[in-house]
Amino acid sequence: MNTLLVIAKEPRPGRVKTRLTPPFTPAEAAALAEAALADTLTAVAATPARRRVLVLDGAPGPWLPPGFDVVPQCSGGLDARLADAFAGCAGPALLIGMDTPQVTPALLDVDFHDVDAYFGPAEDGGFWALGLARPDPVLLRGVPMSTPVTGAVQRERLLTAGLRVRDLPPLRDVDTAADARAVAALAPHGRFAARLAARTPAVGKGVSR
Repeated sequence: MNTLLVIAKEPRPGRVKTRLTPPFTPAEAAALAEAALADTLTAVAATPARRRVLVLDGAPGPWLPPGFDVVPQCSGGLDARLADAFAGCAGPALLIGMDTPQVTPALLDVDFHDVDAYFGPAEDGGFWALGLARPDPVLLRGVPMSTPVTGAVQRERLLTAGLRVRDLPPLRDVDTAADARAVAALAPHGRFAARLAARTPAVGKGVSR
């Protein structure tokens, strides 16, 4: 079985989901981030795995289910932190973030028997998942992060290394209020959708296009 990695920030006001402010307050944005993280960890907990690891910037809270090893993120840019997360894995590993609470165990239960890498593109040009049969931090270091071409550059890095790449379905990250509404509609029974519904009056205020 695979190691499943989740890279995340502790959901504290002013540190997470800042693009949701406005229309949400920093506290509301942090509450949505916590719900997204909780839904993500629930999906990971329900997926068969050799090991489940939360690679965390901050401290764990009551949103963390049992069965996870918690390791701190290293310093540096996101490419360095992703590379370091894979460096701690001895066998096949799949890494995801905390921005896709609509993720399901069916998407995460990948089989590496005839493939070297899994790549999950995000609709904003990034990627929501990266799986490596033989984790190699070099495959991530130097990839420009948080740009419209991040996903394309990362996928090309895998192909240039001669890896057999299998694509996962594209998913939408939660970055803006519009993203939040769209993602909640895809997973209406999750914590994220419930938390958003509890704050629906705020969503319609001050949204700029």
